[in-house]
Parts: sequence; C-alpha cells; structure tokens
Amino acid sequence: MDSLNRMATELVDEAIDFADELTIDVHALEGDAAVLDFGVEVPGAVEAGMLLAEIQTAGLATVQSTMDTVGGAPLNHVELSTDHPALALLCSQKGGWELAVDDFEALGSGPARALVAEEEAFQRIGYREDADFAVLALETDKLPDEDVASQVAERTGVPETGVFLPSFATASVTGSVVAAARAAELAVFRLAELGFDPVSVLSATGRAPVAPVAGDEATAMARTTDALAYGSEVHLTVDESFDRFDEVPSVAAREYGEPLEGVFEDVDWDFAELPVELFGPAAVTIDVVGGDTHVVGETSKRVLAESFGL
Repeated sequence: MDSLNRMATELVDEAIDFADELTIDVHALEGDAAVLDFGVEVPGAVEAGMLLAEIQTAGLATVQSTMDTVGGAPLNHVELSTDHPALALLCSQKGGWELAVDDFEALGSGPARALVAEEEAFQRIGYREDADFAVLALETDKLPDEDVASQVAERTGVPETGVFLPSFATASVTGSVVAAARAAELAVFRLAELGFDPVSVLSATGRAPVAPVAGDEATAMARTTDALAYGSEVHLTVDESFDRFDEVPSVAAREYGEPLEGVFEDVDWDFAELPVELFGPAAVTIDVVGGDTHVVGETSKRVLAESFGL
C-alpha cells in the first residue's frame, strides 16, 4: 500500500483537474503550496464534500449519498465505509491537528497528521510515515496563507511545493457533507478511547444526515454535531469482544434530549467543558466475529427536526 499522503495527493490532483465541475477554487501560494477552497469563499457542494471525505480518508473509504427523511422531510444522507478503519479513520480522517498562526485558526484532518504522529492513536496503532507530500484538510472560515503553509511544511518535513491545503467552513454545503461522513470515525475513536485496540476493528460503515447549512460557524457546529449525536447509524465488525461496547454511542440522546446549541451555549462554547461521551454516534451495531452482536444507542429524529428547523 502506498503512503496515506501519496494516495490522498492522487485525489487532490483529481479535485484540481475537475475544479470547475466541483465548484472548487484553487490558489497557489508564494512557496507553491496549493490551497483548494472547498467551501470558504465558495458555497461548497455535495460532490465536493464527498470527494473531500475521500481525501481525508486517503482513498481508503467509499463515500456515497442517499436519501432518507427527518421529521417527514426528505434529506440527503452520507454513508462512508472502510475496511481499513484504524488507518483511514484515526490516522487520516480524524480532526486532530489544532492549527494556529497569528489570527488564523483551523482544525486539521487528513493524512498529513501521520507525518507528525504525535497523537496517541499513532502510538497505539504503530503508524507513522515519511512522504514527499502533505495533505491537510482545514476546517476554517478563512483561507490559509503563506505563513500557514510554511508551518505545515516545517512540522511535516515536506517542502512547500508538496503541501496541499483543502479548506472548508463548517457553515458550507461541503462542511455539512464532511461532518455527516464522520459517523464511523467517531465510533472507532470512542472505542479506542475506552481502551479497545483500534486495529481489532476490521470494518466500519457509518451514515448520518446532512445538516442544513447554517448562517454562522457556531450554529453550523451545533447542527452538524446534532446530525451525528442524534442521527447517525454505524455498523462495526471487530475480531474480539469488549465489556464496554454500550459506552460507544453519544450520551446526547439519553442525557440531554435537546439540540446541542443550548448545551454548547451553557459552557460558552468551551468544548473542553463538555463530556467526551457527547461526541459519539447515535446508534451502533457491533458484530464480534464468531461471537455476539451488540446493538447500542438510538437515534432521535424528533431532536434532529428541532435542530434543523423542520
């Protein structure tokens, strides 16, 4: 298998080749790093969001859209499936790089994180890579500049000519699509946090509704989190049993039962003050190979309808 960054770069090249069709803008910075605007100064798009989810998972996941209803309203849903959960979801897709340069802030996801490999997941999985390219997807309401690209190049050990920064705002069509594609990642991450070996997850499939695009980043963050905490469904296949499978789903449907915007406001949007259990999928089925099938959690279309204004 090629490196995660090499595989992601091939998908970035595809995005550049079809930028017009995907409604993506491409900008070259002074050091020749490439910024791909998936939804910051452009509105974003469904196809662009699904391709970005593939880029975030380094091409190790299949992403598709489906239709279902929430509160009687037909809504787009995104489904992501992978047979390489540890690499695709934890070592690549997860948003684990908090990037701050002067007045620029972003949450970075994608395989460039594997070039730094400072997060605990990389030590547990035993993965780190060296590559000539670095692909870091930035969730931000401002396009990155030369200083941002320079910092990414320095931390990853990649020349700026090999740095690719696909960027999107949470409050964009792309942002809603990318968030919905994170259901499986949240389930695998929760398992890992509970002490389960992520390498023992053999396959993961997750689906969640695409939240209506909000008018500001805070509301968008709340809605997209609601989409996962109250509306996502995940199926995992694992090769060993575990006595804490029932703790994988979000506690939101059980403890709060209301749109999370109010919960976030109560802690003044300081996510460190929120229980980590909140950030999980709504309903999960876990098949143990040769063992039991565990069905835990539940969805709440009532709360979703309230959150989405349906």
